[in-house]
Amino acid sequence: MTLRDLTNHIVEFAQDQYGSRFIQQKLEQASAVDKMAVFREILPQSYNLMVDVFGNYVIQKFFELGTPEQKEILVQRIKGQVLTLSLQMYGCRVIQKAIESVPLDMQLGIVQELDGCVLKCVKDQNGNHVVQKCIECVPPEHLQFIVDAFKGNVHSISTHSYGCRVIQRILEHCNAEQTTPILAELHQCAESLVKDQYGNYVIQHILERGRTEEKGRIIELLRGRVAELSVHKFASNVVEKAVTNASRAERQALINEVLEKDVQPSVPGATPATVGSTATTAATLPDNSDSVLWRMMKDQFANYVVQKMLDVAEQPIKKELMSRIRPHLPSLRKYTYGKHIINKMEKHYMKTNQVHLAMVLASPSPPTTPPASHDAEEDGICGNASSSSSMEIGLSRLSLENGRQSPPTGVSANSKAFASSHSRSSQFRQAQVGGEAIGMSSSAPRSGTNSKQTISGPSGRHVLHRAFRVDNCPPSVDNETAGRC
Repeated sequence: MTLRDLTNHIVEFAQDQYGSRFIQQKLEQASAVDKMAVFREILPQSYNLMVDVFGNYVIQKFFELGTPEQKEILVQRIKGQVLTLSLQMYGCRVIQKAIESVPLDMQLGIVQELDGCVLKCVKDQNGNHVVQKCIECVPPEHLQFIVDAFKGNVHSISTHSYGCRVIQRILEHCNAEQTTPILAELHQCAESLVKDQYGNYVIQHILERGRTEEKGRIIELLRGRVAELSVHKFASNVVEKAVTNASRAERQALINEVLEKDVQPSVPGATPATVGSTATTAATLPDNSDSVLWRMMKDQFANYVVQKMLDVAEQPIKKELMSRIRPHLPSLRKYTYGKHIINKMEKHYMKTNQVHLAMVLASPSPPTTPPASHDAEEDGICGNASSSSSMEIGLSRLSLENGRQSPPTGVSANSKAFASSHSRSSQFRQAQVGGEAIGMSSSAPRSGTNSKQTISGPSGRHVLHRAFRVDNCPPSVDNETAGRC
């Protein structure tokens, strides 16, 4: 079937899902004669097709593939109807395609019809896309009427679900003279925008794409309030973006707010020299630690800020941050959002120590005594910025004898919870990190597992559990258990 076979039925087919698709496909390879035949047939019904769910695509195709004369004729057809079409679900797509496809003089004829009704379009679910397209495609010197419409309305537009998108396009495409008054209004209400469900996107946009001085003003607004804003659903996104796009000095200042206010958990009987040091065992740290970092790590929003800090911090302060987090790891396993921090720490640990850990896992007989220490720079989570303490990893093996598991060498009597393979089995793993033993517990075996040798971590999440890749698991471990190896 060809386009000529549809003669006198083009409009009917254009309003059908499959007919519209067929016409669009044929127009891409059609000759100029065939295109003109189709164009002449749809022209009398062009407006009806523009607002039709399927017909609008045929009109768009002519804006894309038509001759300059055909495009000009279609622009004449929409003259006086630009606002109506811009607010219509399918008509707005035709207007956008027209703005993309026609020369500047025709663009201006379309855009100028929106003068006086910019705000109406900006806050409309369809019209806002047309205004965005105008800002993207038309030179800014012809869009002053749009900028003028925003003056005095920046806050209300920035906190609107559609308006916040349009104001971002203005900041992207308009010149400095046009954006300066807009930014001035934004800075006046920035504090409220940071916490707004839509306004926070505008502030994030400034942090990501704004000029250095504009970013600096926003970051200065956040200074001293990192902990407060990080636990807020919307403001936490802004803090993340600030940490990512700040200068090195600004980033360090933001992270220091978390570190300076972080008070290491008090340990009964411990001296000031041992509290928070690598000698303090994680098992002795209480769960009720009252510090900014601790509260942030287990908060549903602030934990993402801590993760971002780990991702983007420069090495010295990253090591300091990791050393502050490390004593909290065992307790974080109890919290849903705290586990995100554990996962992030694991990734950084693996990135730093991948070679050495792989060598340990590849060994057929994992050592029961700590291997030789690694270089201080390869500590990962093991040391802080000024520490040269070495990392030691010890893996203990479990063996099954006569249907029972015997405890590995070095396990205390308190951990000897060994029963038959069909009852509760003990899982043991001891990791010495900078001389600190982390975690040891027992857990029931998963259904369908009859392992003769199991190397696993404590119940819940552990800082090292993802280090055990599936291909290093014993053959008897089932798929679900293997995921934790």
